[in-house]
Amino acid sequence: MSIKELKKKNPVIPISELEQMAFCQTSSNLRTKTLEEEFQSGVRWQKAPTRYLRLSSEEIEQGIKESRSILGDQLFILGHHYQRQDVIKHSDVQGDSYKLSVLASQAKAKHIIFCGVHFMAETAEILSADDQNVILPNMAAGCSMADMADIEDVQEAWNDLSETLLEKNQIIPITYMNSTADIKSLCGQNGGLVCTSSTAEKAFKWAFKRAKRVLFLPDQHLGRNTAKSLGIRLDEMVVWDPFKKMGGLTKDQIKNSRVILWKGHCSVHTRFTTDQIQNARNDFDANIIVHPECTTEVVDNSDYVGSTEFIVDTISNASPGTTWAIGTEINLVNRLAMNNKDKKIFCLDPVVCPCATMYRIHPAYLLWVLDGIRAGLLINHIKVSPQVKKNANKAIERMLSL
Repeated sequence: MSIKELKKKNPVIPISELEQMAFCQTSSNLRTKTLEEEFQSGVRWQKAPTRYLRLSSEEIEQGIKESRSILGDQLFILGHHYQRQDVIKHSDVQGDSYKLSVLASQAKAKHIIFCGVHFMAETAEILSADDQNVILPNMAAGCSMADMADIEDVQEAWNDLSETLLEKNQIIPITYMNSTADIKSLCGQNGGLVCTSSTAEKAFKWAFKRAKRVLFLPDQHLGRNTAKSLGIRLDEMVVWDPFKKMGGLTKDQIKNSRVILWKGHCSVHTRFTTDQIQNARNDFDANIIVHPECTTEVVDNSDYVGSTEFIVDTISNASPGTTWAIGTEINLVNRLAMNNKDKKIFCLDPVVCPCATMYRIHPAYLLWVLDGIRAGLLINHIKVSPQVKKNANKAIERMLSL
């Protein structure tokens, strides 16, 4: 269904959520269409030269292989686990946001192509050397969660919190990797740090050694689940709504809190439900493993909870013959099923919903930017201002040192 049709049926749902819905389907056959076919969905795609619109999968693959052969070690392609298989197969390394951040900081190649989303490419740019170029194949590959924390809203919230909590060591900001460079910079400038789902607990512990409370953004569910795992009560957590004055909170609510959660979420991981878990157990006696971006109810009812790398490692090392229902992005679930044929593996949600923004890294865009490099052009070159880069790097380095 197109965005226009979805908007008519769901007028109050934000466009970012409708775009996610447009990618949902009842079949697990995630066929890579031509760019021309993709453009017809009404979802925001970056414009590309006409010659790339109708290229077949075979033509694109041949072109990418040719460019890779010519460019050789000048090139380093990072592939996030949520990428479609037709992109992943061209990557040098695969991983979650934390693993790829580390690899980006160690890369020696002149050109780093990040097959992920915008905030990931920004992070690679922050960590890379001045003579390296970070490229994102499709500039429309953003992140709806990251977009929920606009820098002006976050700066206003930080100012309000600082005025309310006047004493020293009252609050430290922690931002999830799924945030813009500006948000990472704000955290670095104010004594905070970045975390991923695999380092969130360590980040919270680090912060609580230095302050009484934490502002966690932009994913309220990861923040809540992490705080809860550390023994912090739900009544000690409050949610900051950027569309309300003072986040919709009183000064007493802020002062009595230990964790202030930004009102943001992942459109993919919040689709999973306790009913789906119960069905997977009843029908298949499945082990349930989910990502901590899921709601607290889903996390509490699962057998295993962890980062994308944790999910990959757990499934890969599981005993043959075991059954697994996974609560995370479908491209990763399908890849795990393909690579672990001795186990039964399926997605908790029967309606297949790939991450809409990750999905925008179409193989044709990868070919386009590779052709650009060969022609001496840097298409979709990611740049972060020196001051933002400096402060954001502080926050990231604090994470990497945990």
